[in-house]
Amino acid sequence: MKRTYRLENIDCANCAAKIEHAISRLDGVTGASINFFAQNLVIDADEERFDDIMKKALKAARRVEPDCEFISM
Repeated sequence: MKRTYRLENIDCANCAAKIEHAISRLDGVTGASINFFAQNLVIDADEERFDDIMKKALKAARRVEPDCEFISM
């Protein structure tokens, strides 16, 4: 299942790249891509575990940017 989220409170492209890398490595994630300039995250993950994966993805993102938020589009 592929979904797009708007990102809030991502301050730099380097942080966005770190977040993208961390999310891509999560179990069940097929692909993750962050466009820093558009402030978008596109994530492709196992549909049955999607909610759990998104909780882990947000936790991984907050290790890099503590104020990060994902907003469903």
